[in-house]
Amino acid sequence: MRPVILGSQEIKDGTLTRGELRWHYERLFPDVHILRDVPRSLYHRTVGAWLWSRERGVITGRAAAALHGAKWIGEDVPIELIWKSYDTPPGIVARDDHFLYDDVYPIDGMAVATVQRCAYDLGRHLPRDEAVVCLDALSNATGLRAEWVSPIADRYKGARHIRRLRTALDLMDGGAQSPKETRLRLLLIDAGFPRPATQIPVCDDYGAPFAFLDMGWEDAGIAVEYDGDHHRTHRGQYVWDERRLRMIRDRGWRHVKVIAEDRPYDVIERVRRAWAEREPGAMVV
Repeated sequence: MRPVILGSQEIKDGTLTRGELRWHYERLFPDVHILRDVPRSLYHRTVGAWLWSRERGVITGRAAAALHGAKWIGEDVPIELIWKSYDTPPGIVARDDHFLYDDVYPIDGMAVATVQRCAYDLGRHLPRDEAVVCLDALSNATGLRAEWVSPIADRYKGARHIRRLRTALDLMDGGAQSPKETRLRLLLIDAGFPRPATQIPVCDDYGAPFAFLDMGWEDAGIAVEYDGDHHRTHRGQYVWDERRLRMIRDRGWRHVKVIAEDRPYDVIERVRRAWAEREPGAMVV
């Protein structure tokens, strides 16, 4: 049995009876059913949303980004479709947007927005920070660059939120390794610091990189890194993290470690002090 089906079609084809449908499946969307005990994952809900559109909608937004390999997309995000509908069920967002066949790419037999079109929709329809988080993840997975999206933005100059899209694309950085890193980078930019580079290599005495810094300013020798929880449950990782940090500092870097409990104001103050130590009087934010 397939995990996600269009109930009416299965009954029409004689694949299932109404009783078998009620017994083995439960409702996901109108006329769309999922096998009992199968998790309602982002992927299964994406398949269900596409079936709900009678296989004519184009999957875009965060669901499309996940299909293209983007990480850190929440399992419970709405499924966005390019599709005209006046009665959209909860869990699906349908928009009657213009698109060309060049904007569509087949994945698992479904019509999915290309990486470029996916980025175009993410940047227009999500709040800035959430859009940049998703664009970072999409860029990290596919190598997406802002110039890839420019032809689509130029094609639809009259579309809503084009300015919002251009802002998000300008802030996109595929070097981010997590949403926390993206949000930290945006915090620093919004505070007025120069835009930090990401994944900065630090080399040992033999010229081989032993660390790639989350973000920072190489000329100033300042690194800012988000410290996750992984080392707290893995002793070997903790030991390496501490040795890595010592080696970074031994090479003259001023290292600012950020944890989840840090308040934004405190992070900004610590980075400001790092700049003041490097270039007294040069960094006034």
